[in-house]
Amino acid sequence: MSVVARILGRHAHNLVLLTRFGLVGASGVVVNLLVLVALRRLGPHFEDVVVGLPASEFNVRWYHLYSTIAFLVANLWNFQLNRSWTFRSVDHSRWWREYWPFLTVGLAGQALGLVLLTVLLHPGSPLALPRSVLDDTSGLRSRLYWGQLTVIAVVTPLGFVLNKLWTFGAVRAHHRELGDPVRTHDLTGDPDERAR
Repeated sequence: MSVVARILGRHAHNLVLLTRFGLVGASGVVVNLLVLVALRRLGPHFEDVVVGLPASEFNVRWYHLYSTIAFLVANLWNFQLNRSWTFRSVDHSRWWREYWPFLTVGLAGQALGLVLLTVLLHPGSPLALPRSVLDDTSGLRSRLYWGQLTVIAVVTPLGFVLNKLWTFGAVRAHHRELGDPVRTHDLTGDPDERAR
């Protein structure tokens, strides 16, 4: 067996999990953006100030709230799909115990995302999305939507790793077929695996 085949064999299960997580995440992006679009159309202008931050030139703006609400809806959507399909957790008594770590991981990503969204949308930021191209005249030219997509792209890999290790770690402990094949062999003491 070639080295490449051995490496792929060892990590094939993780690639399947990553693919499923990615597909769930893609559906979550759609949910996130649908909620964001609805909020933007129904609520105040996304750049309007909700409340000023004392001793700072910064404010909490409607886009911070819109992004957070869209995150919360998509987070619940992603959790349920990841729970049932990606990591195959079917123990209903564990739902809340699994959701809180998933939500905590998501909130950490959302906090990072809000900072990034502020950097992308604040007119004084050197990394602000260009108003000349993204002039908010249509959905495809909306700085808010492109900013939100950028945030999702940045925080998703971190979310995958933390959720695999922490949130759904107990699921893998109860279902050996979902465990990391390399670690499973190491834990079982497979002599063929140790010899390689």
